[in-house]
Amino acid sequence: MGFFDRFRSRADEAPLPSLATLLETRGLPASLPGLEALVPTFEAHRRAEEREAWADAVAETHRLGLPLPEPWIDAQDHLLPELVPTWRAEREGRWSHAFIDGLTTRIRVAEVVMPAAWLRIWDQPAEDVLDLALDQLRHRSEGAFVRLPSGIYQAPWHDGADAARLLLPEVWHGLFKDQHPFLAIPMADTLLAAPQILLPKLMEEVGRALQAKSQAGSQAGAPPLQLAVLERIGDKLVTARLQEPHPMSAPQRELKNMDFLEALRNQEKDLDPELGRPAPVLLLKTAQGKPLTMATWTGGAPTLLPEADLIGFAGPDGEPLGIYWRQSLPRMHEVRGTAVDIWGPRRVRYEGFPTAEQIARLEPFATAEQMKSLQAQPGAQPGAQPGAQPGPRPSAPKAVAPAGAPFSAQGAAPLPKHLRGAGLGVQDKD
Repeated sequence: MGFFDRFRSRADEAPLPSLATLLETRGLPASLPGLEALVPTFEAHRRAEEREAWADAVAETHRLGLPLPEPWIDAQDHLLPELVPTWRAEREGRWSHAFIDGLTTRIRVAEVVMPAAWLRIWDQPAEDVLDLALDQLRHRSEGAFVRLPSGIYQAPWHDGADAARLLLPEVWHGLFKDQHPFLAIPMADTLLAAPQILLPKLMEEVGRALQAKSQAGSQAGAPPLQLAVLERIGDKLVTARLQEPHPMSAPQRELKNMDFLEALRNQEKDLDPELGRPAPVLLLKTAQGKPLTMATWTGGAPTLLPEADLIGFAGPDGEPLGIYWRQSLPRMHEVRGTAVDIWGPRRVRYEGFPTAEQIARLEPFATAEQMKSLQAQPGAQPGAQPGAQPGPRPSAPKAVAPAGAPFSAQGAAPLPKHLRGAGLGVQDKD
């Protein structure tokens, strides 16, 4: 054997760490359920750093409270892609890949959402695993969309993966030739499509789909996916940005605001109480039917403000002080907040409460008296209970989920009569 042959063989001759040793150093037992079937994959690694990384992946899976996966040869038969709101993907921390703004792709292996650690255990690149999951969904996608009485079209599969078929353009791309298509995925098992002329019907169907879920008592098992509708521009999907004077711009904005409120409600569960109190947020409408989100900043304690359209100020006793446009907050240059380290929508923590002089610099939306009148309306109270009866909803979408549905714990109330009119300076803040 030559000198270089001996040099190249040293890695093989060096003792490699055993699995038992690596697990022990990570505080894990050698008898983890499902580990035995994965041992051949571990032993195929002939470099110490590869074995270390493999053991780290096992430890990460255990830390997440997840089971070890089946060997790759078995697991690949159970792969399917799924779409979830981006905030949910950030919160749960499994492997994910950005799809479009607000939606993220993940992979399910039977009933478990795949963590990134499983990719290391299988020694498989994420791209290949996702491609295989898409192929399996493609094989399950035979059949044609069903035309509903409203004229819009609905995916026929109802297998829990209808929304994920947005990832397969060939399934829906040719539905409306030479027409501008819109799509909706209010639930994971619902995929709706309509040409532009039937966009109002599509939004009504979104409301009906959610209402049906609520009446069936399935809120916990089937949370909303995305309420805002999507549109195809060329070969790309985007969340539809319907600008005024488009007749459906207000309904689309309302649906987007409801998605925003759903993210905020879930985010509150993970906020550190010691940081302060989350500002309650509600959805209101102007006389022109424009939906706006309003966060209430109450004095007396540190407050975590989200990026709502409006900020309603209240004294420590809850006395209304007026409503102002959030985008004018920088005018109070002495009042500085710090961004909260949290997944999902951005929040800013404010320790102090602004003075009356500082608040007066902001761009006004409603006076203190008008804010008080608004708060007196049923369903418009910040922090309203999920079972509260919402106020009247004079604008589209006409079909809406009832109070207590997953996306509408706080009702959307119109402004009082004396707030209505051009004097409010309502404008698009997108």
